[in-house]
Amino acid sequence: MRRQLTTAVVMVLLVTLVCGLGYSLALVGIGEGAFGHLANGSLVSSGGRVVGSSLLGQRYTDAAGHPVARYFQGRPSAAVTSAATGGITVGGASNLGPSNPLLIGFVPGVNTVGLNGRPSKANVFATPVDPFCVPVTATTAATPVTRPTPGERLARHADGTYVCDPNTVPERAIAYRAEFGLPPGASVPVDAVTASGSGLDPDISIANAELQAPAVARARHLSLAEVRRLVAAHTTGRSLGVLGDPGVNVLTLNLALDRLGAH
Repeated sequence: MRRQLTTAVVMVLLVTLVCGLGYSLALVGIGEGAFGHLANGSLVSSGGRVVGSSLLGQRYTDAAGHPVARYFQGRPSAAVTSAATGGITVGGASNLGPSNPLLIGFVPGVNTVGLNGRPSKANVFATPVDPFCVPVTATTAATPVTRPTPGERLARHADGTYVCDPNTVPERAIAYRAEFGLPPGASVPVDAVTASGSGLDPDISIANAELQAPAVARARHLSLAEVRRLVAAHTTGRSLGVLGDPGVNVLTLNLALDRLGAH
């Protein structure tokens, strides 16, 4: 009995050391030795300080949350802080269903509700600019309202139209067209108005970058050809040559633009 107990205890200790400690140390050693940059988060430095990760999408906004014209803008993201001011992005995630009004707005026949919060055939909050408008509360927080209650105070513009939640796809498309000088109703790349599955994708599509390039060139007083050359230089191909689509890394592209302006 004692011999069996001793054997069991020794085996538990041995397996714990080999699998729990030795295996972990071996993986850390291989990761640090052969793939140190990747193992430590693919961090990117500029001017002697870490400004982000090439794997993590960042926002390029000013203190008021407005996009900075000098920079290419990434996908809508669950990340927080602003790379334009050197802040390190903190990751997050979101998970909205395909019929959720917080994603697609109020679409007649899909998810529209009336002022009493009950199903409605039409979007009673529609505005001339956004027929899919989701209203927000008349408070400082401006919280989107998907189930209005009778008497609830909703924010309105001076002309009486509702103030819409800016984070729906229709509102993002409207803002994108205005920001980059596209005509009303112009097609917008899907990655410009939706987040990736993780909510943190660092890349944008080539089509998205091409639409942004003229505005960035104007803001930096560069030729469009020069900006497009940098876009091409920071475009990556499909994973393993067949998976996904080519993408443009926004962080490394914007850092290249800053280096160009510093010369």
